[in-house]
Amino acid sequence: MLYQGENLKVALESDGIAVLTFDAPGSVNKFDRQTLSELDAALDAISASQGVKALVLASGKDTFIVGADITEFLETFKLPEPELLAWVQKANAIFSKLEDLPFPTVSAVNGFALGGGCECILATDIRVADATAKIGLPEVKLGLIPGFGGTVRLPRVIGADNAMELITTGKDNRADAALKVGLVDAVVAPEKLFEAALTMASSAIAGKLDWQARRADKQSALKLDKLEAGMSFATATAMVAAQAGKHYPAPMTAVKGIEAAARMGRDEALAIEHQGFIKLAKTDVATALIGIFLNDQLIKGKAKKAGKAAHAIDKAAVLGAGIMGGGIAYQSASTGTPIIMKDINDKALHLGLSEASKLLNKQLERGKINGAKMAGVLNNIVPSLSYDSVKDVNIVVEAVVENPKVKASVLAEVEGVVGQDAIITSNTSTISINQLAQSLKKPERFCGMHFFNPVHRMPLVEVIRGEHTSDETVATVVAYAAKMGKSPIVVNDCPGFFVNRVLFPYFQGFSLLVRDGADFQAVDKVMEKQFGWPMGPAYLLDVVGIDTGHHAQAVMAEGFPTRMSKTDKDAIDVMFENQRFGQKNGKGFYVYTEDKRGKPKKEATAESYELLKAVVKAQGEFSPDEIINRTMLPMIIETVRCLEEGIINSPAEADMGLVYGLGFPPFRGGVFRYIDTVGLDKIVAIADQYAHLGELYQVTDTMREMAASGKTYYGQ
Repeated sequence: MLYQGENLKVALESDGIAVLTFDAPGSVNKFDRQTLSELDAALDAISASQGVKALVLASGKDTFIVGADITEFLETFKLPEPELLAWVQKANAIFSKLEDLPFPTVSAVNGFALGGGCECILATDIRVADATAKIGLPEVKLGLIPGFGGTVRLPRVIGADNAMELITTGKDNRADAALKVGLVDAVVAPEKLFEAALTMASSAIAGKLDWQARRADKQSALKLDKLEAGMSFATATAMVAAQAGKHYPAPMTAVKGIEAAARMGRDEALAIEHQGFIKLAKTDVATALIGIFLNDQLIKGKAKKAGKAAHAIDKAAVLGAGIMGGGIAYQSASTGTPIIMKDINDKALHLGLSEASKLLNKQLERGKINGAKMAGVLNNIVPSLSYDSVKDVNIVVEAVVENPKVKASVLAEVEGVVGQDAIITSNTSTISINQLAQSLKKPERFCGMHFFNPVHRMPLVEVIRGEHTSDETVATVVAYAAKMGKSPIVVNDCPGFFVNRVLFPYFQGFSLLVRDGADFQAVDKVMEKQFGWPMGPAYLLDVVGIDTGHHAQAVMAEGFPTRMSKTDKDAIDVMFENQRFGQKNGKGFYVYTEDKRGKPKKEATAESYELLKAVVKAQGEFSPDEIINRTMLPMIIETVRCLEEGIINSPAEADMGLVYGLGFPPFRGGVFRYIDTVGLDKIVAIADQYAHLGELYQVTDTMREMAASGKTYYGQ
């Protein structure tokens, strides 16, 4: 044994091939500080050994290296710039040391080689992957660029165009795609991977593979003439500007860095990468996106823990077909849990099955599934008009019309049919879980399971705990949601639960702006282009449905009369009374027609402005900052109230609920990350300027106390 560490070891084979095996104590290999330090020491040990003729990098796990240890990032990135630069340079020196070994190096890649894992294999001369491999540089998803040489080596291995596409999108490459672009040199069956790597190392030792030429290419300038370079970088710049936009600077930093380093050798080029990396590491965007990743890991960890306490779910039922029921049925069936779709009429069942078929056909057209898989999923959805069909299911998702009497009746009926241990849930978006639980004999096995529309796209599921809901029920529903590929967040019962409770103050802030003379189209533009929402409030109301919004608004007003009730008619009332329900009937704040692809196209017409005159009380001009403050402050303060009242368990779960349930701009990280970024003292000061608008704009005592003592929600 040439070297033995906690996370990796090096053994010398009889033919002079050293094998460095990454095998950390946990479930995966990653580049944390300890592993980097051990790799450095291992390379020194290999260099000092006289008998080494080649080096093979391999993994002792099912996956190669999943990347750097992101849990260390936020603390590391707080270092002063000179210290952060020194850290990046030291890490890079290790990868350059690997690349500069005086003999051929080969990587044997199985499973994921992402981020630092990809950069590690790029530092070797030859790369062989098994068919399971997925290789990529996802750093842009964290608001960063590769920092261990990825922007330097990858363009020199697979060409600038391919490299810029891979880096700026952050997508993984499957083994066959990696082979096609030259990211790996061969793909073999998993059981033949190590043997193939040894064979390639032996061929390189024997001079049959020109590893020196490969290495020289990586350490030299890019092979692009002036015209090619000009076209390549101009095209990439235009595409990235259009797709990433101004809120996500990492993709453009990558392109500009590759362009600036195109005529440089390795070490000069690495210096360009270091500067770009450090600049991005210090941005609020990187902090927010890294925070989202860590929060997502928290949710997954809680779901995994819940799985250990959950009852087995091998058969489900959804009550109520249609678009929502069909979406839930599709999601369950496509993730391996057969489901009964029960309704009271054939027409609804046909609609539900059509929804599932439509989603599957799209997957088929994109090549993501084959015909056999599609047939298997459809066979996992059994339509039924009879309650008898659901008597042996483990879990029921009630998704009938949003009417408390109808829901209560359906829940009582199904409880009389299913087994004693079956869990019953409601997909209600507004009706109190405690109220619905009154219709059940065993309320401990009942909770809310609130999906968001469209079910197949929206990651969030709110699991709503009632006052009698058992821990086993919550754990089982969380585990079922996670099995469906969703991100479940547990919240306590209150009007609107968590997501809708904090959304409607945002809509109320919008309505007050319209009352005071703001142009709804101008508000949408500011909230989309400047704040970063995928849709402004008027557009979002049209998509949700004005009738749905009007109903939910009444529920919220009843639940929180001092904050959310209103004395006068508002913009939502005007649209509702004039039967302008939004996209569903072609007119709301905007009028909708179909474009050439059949997608809705919106237009603001004079009719909307004429109708809104009934609620406009003043003629005001509002700056972008005023629009942002007046719409966002009610949402921010209500989100804080939910945390203080124990409706939501943590800032992390609240932020993920907003990002995954509402499309809160990821580059802002969620409400609590946004508060910490702006500064709670500034948020309180701004809110005080608008306190005259009502209780929705008045901060809590705890917010004021935290602001005075300099506390943050993430404690960083």
